[in-house]
Amino acid sequence: MSETPTIAVVGSGPIGAAYARVLLESLPHARVVMFEAGPQVTERPGESVRNIVDPDEKARARERSQGPQAGEFRDSLGIPSGTIVEGMFTARQGTHLLDFGGEGSAHAPTFPAAAAATNVGGQGAHWTCAIPRPAFSEKLDFIADDEWEDLVSTAEELLHKQSAAFSDSPVGAAIRTLLDREFGAELPEGYGVSTLPVAGDPQPDGTMRWAGTDTVLGPLIEPGTDTAARFELRDLTLVRRIEHDGARVRGVWVEDLRTHEDAFVEADAVVVAADAFRSPQLLWASGIRPAPLGRYLTEHHVVIGTVVLDGERMSELVSDDELQAELDRRAMNPADPVAAVNRIPFSEPEHPYSAQIMYAETPPFPLDPAHPAAGNRWGYINMGFGVRKFPRIEDGAIVSDDELDYRGLPNFTIEYALTDREDAEIAEATERLRRAGAALGSFIAEPRLLPNGSSLHFMGTMRAGTDPATSVADPYSHVWGFENLLVGGNGLIPTANTMNPTLTSVAIAIRGARRLAEELNA
Repeated sequence: MSETPTIAVVGSGPIGAAYARVLLESLPHARVVMFEAGPQVTERPGESVRNIVDPDEKARARERSQGPQAGEFRDSLGIPSGTIVEGMFTARQGTHLLDFGGEGSAHAPTFPAAAAATNVGGQGAHWTCAIPRPAFSEKLDFIADDEWEDLVSTAEELLHKQSAAFSDSPVGAAIRTLLDREFGAELPEGYGVSTLPVAGDPQPDGTMRWAGTDTVLGPLIEPGTDTAARFELRDLTLVRRIEHDGARVRGVWVEDLRTHEDAFVEADAVVVAADAFRSPQLLWASGIRPAPLGRYLTEHHVVIGTVVLDGERMSELVSDDELQAELDRRAMNPADPVAAVNRIPFSEPEHPYSAQIMYAETPPFPLDPAHPAAGNRWGYINMGFGVRKFPRIEDGAIVSDDELDYRGLPNFTIEYALTDREDAEIAEATERLRRAGAALGSFIAEPRLLPNGSSLHFMGTMRAGTDPATSVADPYSHVWGFENLLVGGNGLIPTANTMNPTLTSVAIAIRGARRLAEELNA
């Protein structure tokens, strides 16, 4: 092993960033080269687009992240113009559908809303910054509780966890009171109605600087630091293949999407953290094809609804002066509509759902001025109940050598179905959402289940575990049978999950990075 090892990291999201930071801070002579197929869309690499004040600049950053659905920017991203089709259905801003309908798109008729972000920072530049801890059966049973506490606490530090964001909001506090009256007696100690932990840094004016992947990279992107001198980020660089002998990797073959020139980058270890579909796709393209690869796909399904807050109930808990003071403060940051975030966390057996309750002064969709709820001074609630999907080998992505995608990599087809088990919990979650809405006001958008793939939190496709027959990676994120090939991301999570899994995945990445650092240091 080299005394000055080079680690290649594929993917520039929060997971790749966690690997890079832990490795460089643990190995004073190591070098990390990070590859990202998309462009850098913010001045600071991986910064949250939510922090951009100018609406035109924000929209441009989001569109440039949309890969084959990046409109006029496609050519500058090295994407063939033939990938677009007239009138194509698009994903939420900042992401592109996997099955976008153009030439070389993936096939996902049973998982139609599945989308990805292709930019420096990955989804970490666009996410809502929710970082709840997993609990009960969501946790990984092969990590002891004391080690897990250390891992998840370290992950929270990397992400700049705020456990009481907007806790000073009197409206947010009133919402918690009303929800507690409805659900409090049913919930176990420590798992009641509370503020949602988020990633970011509160500012003196009461606003929030939302955490992006730049937050995790930290000193690696600060000029003049030792770690920055040993870190290289290459955007618009597509990793096409991992070179290996079946037991050890030698490096990666990459294509510069600006010039379309290919090059080989030698590495002492490779970490693939390119998301839950493109990571398995790269492994497959490299001839690394364990049987569980791409299988056991899960997400958390979401039942959503929008409520107009009831002024009479709210005014019993919040004075008019308090409301006006809050509105005045929020007016200082009109670019960020979120004013308070509450939750009802997952707990077993009585509440196997994660409820996220977002308070904003405006509804998340245009409301006819003639609508009786239009212009409600007390604001609106957009809420969702996350419902778990139980892992099955039948669900997943099948990669094929017989068809190439728009990048020239083996294409894939997603097979996915809900079972009676999920349907029952979705029905119960819908009923609880109705109860929550009735406790707060009245619905202006009735509860509905979002299409498969809508959560964007795709898990299980490279699951970690103790049995190579049912997992792609060992408990330390090494691909089974390889000494120096690791995988990272939500795809490693083997459990049924109801909430944003970013914190869990960063914690798993920290464990993998620490073990790799020990091995490279040996």
